[in-house]
Amino acid sequence: MANGVVHNITSRFHRHSTSSAAGAKDNAADHENEKRKLAEWEADKRPLEPDEIVVDPQNKPVGHSSKHLRREDFDLVKTLGTGTFARVWMVKLAGRKDDSRNKVFALKILRKADVIRLKQVEHVRNERNVLAGVAGHPFITTMVASFQDSECLYMVLEYCPGGEVFSYLRRARRFNETTSQFYAAEIVLILEFLHEREGVAYRDLKPENILIDADGHLQLVDFGFAKKIHDRTPPKHSSHGNASGADTQQTGETYTLCGTPEYLAPEVIRNTGHGTAVDWWAFGILIYEFLVGQPPFWDQNPMKIYEQIVEGKVRYPSAMGKDARDIIAGLCTVDVTKRLGNMAGGAATVKEHPWFSNINWDDLYHRRMKGPIIPHLKGPDDTRNFDEYDPEPAEKQPYTKVSSAGTTASSWPVLIPKANRICTRSTIRCSQTSS
Repeated sequence: MANGVVHNITSRFHRHSTSSAAGAKDNAADHENEKRKLAEWEADKRPLEPDEIVVDPQNKPVGHSSKHLRREDFDLVKTLGTGTFARVWMVKLAGRKDDSRNKVFALKILRKADVIRLKQVEHVRNERNVLAGVAGHPFITTMVASFQDSECLYMVLEYCPGGEVFSYLRRARRFNETTSQFYAAEIVLILEFLHEREGVAYRDLKPENILIDADGHLQLVDFGFAKKIHDRTPPKHSSHGNASGADTQQTGETYTLCGTPEYLAPEVIRNTGHGTAVDWWAFGILIYEFLVGQPPFWDQNPMKIYEQIVEGKVRYPSAMGKDARDIIAGLCTVDVTKRLGNMAGGAATVKEHPWFSNINWDDLYHRRMKGPIIPHLKGPDDTRNFDEYDPEPAEKQPYTKVSSAGTTASSWPVLIPKANRICTRSTIRCSQTSS
């Protein structure tokens, strides 16, 4: 009898041990497979067609949430940028013995304790979800994968070595019309996809949030203010593969005051509710800054900037061409119902404007057109176009599940901002004011 009991217990323990060992072996294999995919991703990189981008992120080559990647899989090389609760590093794959050891990525690390302390859980969750949804677009920073551990959240992003468009603009003082048209056209394709395929308002368009990649094309980064405003039914497609026809929109509005003062739309300042139309206003400001070297509304006192914006009178230099004036005037229209890009036809009305008459939209989307500015780089890990940053503080507030207010280790934190946020152009940090 006793021998039978011992045999049963031993058998059960043996089965459990065998099962655990098999599970560990499977996890190790999955872990290695994830690292291999990261190492090989760049070789297979291509602009995904819009219909390929909008599938479930878990079913496309980029944008998925990984259960197997770990912080130890990456060697931190240099800080590329810092924020209130995040730091972005240039990283290399750790422990690789083949050519993939030189593969570089940008790794955004967000400490859970800081995210929770600053009540930004839903905000961070939203940023990650939007990046997963748009991963694969040719002019949006690609989130290759995301993962987390007990202390931090991680986003593995494509490294963009050219640095900010803002830096090139300041050095050149202004862009010529051809360069401005090229960059503006790539931004049109970004906004078209965000608005008409994802229902997302970006809400912080400015030169500081646009990088130049090694091939001279734009990459829109920092989706911290991006928000899904509405859903759309599958739209009709134009000949170059992008969505067209804004009549499928199910409109929505949000009231959060966020963005950069010089680029805020009048409806944001008035707090009357806003949607994706704010991006078209900011796009007009951006074209103006490309061509002139500074935005049309500016003052040392932010309140004066807001007064100018609400008044909506843009003053154009005498040297600016007729078509450039016309497209800026159409975009920077205070009445959202008459704003170019927000009227019937959506982004197609912007693409059809005479200022873009020399743009082949299909060639542009598929990156068959050469960028006007090609960064001078020593190699894929060149960081000369990024500033130097102070090291991380030695003492860090620990993360505890008690402080997470329901956040679990197996899911990304979820945070609707409980404070209004306005970023000034002179700093990455955001000041917070009560709603």
